[in-house]
Amino acid sequence: MTQALALGIDIGGTNTSFGIVNRRGEIIAKGNMSTTGHNTPEDYFIALKKALHPLIENAGKENITGVGIGAPNGNFYTGDIVFAPNLPWHGVIHVVKILSESLGMKVTLTNDANAAAIGEMMYGSAKGMKDFILVTLGTGVGSGFVANGQMIYGHDGFAGELGHVIAVRDGRKCGCGRNGCLEAYASATGIVRTANEWLEQREVSSILRNSKGSITAKLIHEAAEQGDAFALEVFDYTAKILGQTLADMVAITSPEAIIFFGGLAQAGPLLLDPVHKYMEENILNIYQNKVAILQSALPDADAAILGASALAW
Repeated sequence: MTQALALGIDIGGTNTSFGIVNRRGEIIAKGNMSTTGHNTPEDYFIALKKALHPLIENAGKENITGVGIGAPNGNFYTGDIVFAPNLPWHGVIHVVKILSESLGMKVTLTNDANAAAIGEMMYGSAKGMKDFILVTLGTGVGSGFVANGQMIYGHDGFAGELGHVIAVRDGRKCGCGRNGCLEAYASATGIVRTANEWLEQREVSSILRNSKGSITAKLIHEAAEQGDAFALEVFDYTAKILGQTLADMVAITSPEAIIFFGGLAQAGPLLLDPVHKYMEENILNIYQNKVAILQSALPDADAAILGASALAW
């Protein structure tokens, strides 16, 4: 008896990864290719089909239930990538139409954070949960909201943009063009902005002063682990803004847990313990001590493939 399989594709700004996954979340085969270097979306999808061919042949096309794709600004309803700022092409790209015709399989698309949330629900920390929020802390802040066991997409497919909730009124300029978005503070980019701004404004002693101009979130994490008081203060400030914002989000969907994924989330207790503290300090009393703060249980290297593949089920 052959096992049912899914094909998961994660389209990132620089790299595209893909894999064949079974229902237990085991990756049978995987590969990757560059997202960049293709003149048009059509050229990219021709190259993608070629890269996928050996995986599909080896698995047997008849065994593959469907194809799931996670991509920036991927719209579940329309099957389009819509004006994704970090992809090489602009405008609206009809991903589902192109790939379903090209591969001859059912294709489902959503944004990368929603794909991660669905993967977490099928294979990770949210297994068995019906109400949770998945927060990705990478270059930006992404999120997926699951309520009553269903992903919340909204009427247009764009619901759940936690990164663009105004966390600081009249605050920093965000890449989206508005001011004070959570992404401008709680992403890997945001924490670096905080460190650089404070080093400009203050005469403080810190390991990070030697790296001024080339500071990364990883360097701030390493400095904080070494007990650098400045780096610890940067983490605490970031955690405070994130925790306060999450306290507001809890009042909307009353989740069982908030699950964190992404590079900055790898700081673990250094970030998540104070996030939990500030969330509890600002949360409405009927929600106090009810919401767990968890790290993703998906392996970092394969999480995007697993999340995308879960769409096919």
